[in-house]
Amino acid sequence: MSELFARITVNPRQCGGRPCIRGMRIRVSDVLDLFAAGLSAEQILEEMPDLEADDLRSYLLYASRKLNHQVLVA
Repeated sequence: MSELFARITVNPRQCGGRPCIRGMRIRVSDVLDLFAAGLSAEQILEEMPDLEADDLRSYLLYASRKLNHQVLVA
């Protein structure tokens, strides 16, 4: 699983410091938007040939971990 996390890179000089994949200028949010628009993993890989299947898994894992936090209600 850590090898999937290693695919996500953050560089303050690239894409405004937003998380990207393997140092490329393909942001996590861009690919998640494609999933949300209804594209399948196969379609995304077709549209973005620089991506690999493990990249897509890393995007989903990253988003899941970022959203998995406790919400305290006062």
